[in-house]
Amino acid sequence: MKSLLTHLAGRLLVSDLLSSSLSAAVLAWRGRTDTGSAAAPLNAVSHWLWPRKALRQDGVSARYTLTGTGVHYAAALLWSGLYESLRRRREHRGTATRTTAVADAVAVSAVAAVVDLACVPDRLTPGFEKRISNRSLVLVYAAFAAGLALSGLAAVSQRRRR
Repeated sequence: MKSLLTHLAGRLLVSDLLSSSLSAAVLAWRGRTDTGSAAAPLNAVSHWLWPRKALRQDGVSARYTLTGTGVHYAAALLWSGLYESLRRRREHRGTATRTTAVADAVAVSAVAAVVDLACVPDRLTPGFEKRISNRSLVLVYAAFAAGLALSGLAAVSQRRRR
């Protein structure tokens, strides 16, 4: 049982790190393009703690950038957990393939976008949507999906090697 929990925790961590890192990189890229500041969208995520000030911060700082990045990674754990739960079910049913790994990643990312941007109160939105364009938002969630998919594809490959 301990081995299974360690394995699942490892997969969750890999999913979170890949999806969060890729989406954070796109946030920085698109922030630089849309606002002239790579830190602006990551700073905005810290609006959970500093509602008004965080949304206006452009410079890199421990208070806003580091906190915003931490919140971004922590919030992604929820979506990575959903993704890994879907993947685990597919493994039990014998339907875990490369195709379903990508499809599940796209579905989870789409649900995350809808929940993040349309369902939660303004205070709980990611915040970066206020600093980047709609086109950039699509790229951020696509990068998030790509990170989840990479994690799922790695798990499928690893499972096939056993």
